[in-house]
Amino acid sequence: MDTSSAIAMFLHFGLLGMGCLAIAEKFIPVFPSYVLLMLLGLTVSDGAMLAMAILVTSAGSVVGAIGWYGLGRALGSQRIERLVRTYGKYVLLRPSFYEQLTDAYRGNHFWVTLIGQTLPTVRIYLALPAGVLRLEPRAFVTATAIGTVIWNMPFLSLGYALRDSGQDPVSVGFWVVAILIAVEVAIILGLRSYKRATARPRLASPRAIAAPKALGEIKAVEEIA
Repeated sequence: MDTSSAIAMFLHFGLLGMGCLAIAEKFIPVFPSYVLLMLLGLTVSDGAMLAMAILVTSAGSVVGAIGWYGLGRALGSQRIERLVRTYGKYVLLRPSFYEQLTDAYRGNHFWVTLIGQTLPTVRIYLALPAGVLRLEPRAFVTATAIGTVIWNMPFLSLGYALRDSGQDPVSVGFWVVAILIAVEVAIILGLRSYKRATARPRLASPRAIAAPKALGEIKAVEEIA
């Protein structure tokens, strides 16, 4: 059975099938998720169905992420790293990429998880090191859910909007992904610049406080002398 036939089979089950496809996409990255989401959007009949599709696919993606999280938490660092070295190359998870995902969690866990759910490939495997590092489960699930909705909603909506337009969902999805990543990079760079700008006055303030003390000490020495 080819991929298109499998998708068609799942779609016979309606919303339940969509949820199952969202879970499967987290474990079997056959093609980009934005393609799947836009194809699902093409099958939506009305606005109410679109809202339900967003909810169901987001829930499915979160369940898939919890699966990766649980796997990482259960097996631990050494066994996961060994599995990644042995089999990772077959599922787009090379050891260097896994190390980058793990290193990303040196920052704010919540925001790393949330933003990671809006990045291709990263959104699939980020939960694995999160489980290995034993991130707080509730915060992880919350961030994953928010990021997943942010990712799923535009592609499902685009698919719904393109139902009768004749546009190629793959090419449209590619440009949407490119725009989303560009916006995310701009936001991240902007936040870094803001943090650096606000950090300078903070670094200067202790010196300003210390300066009067130093001057007072010098004056006291002069008086003693």
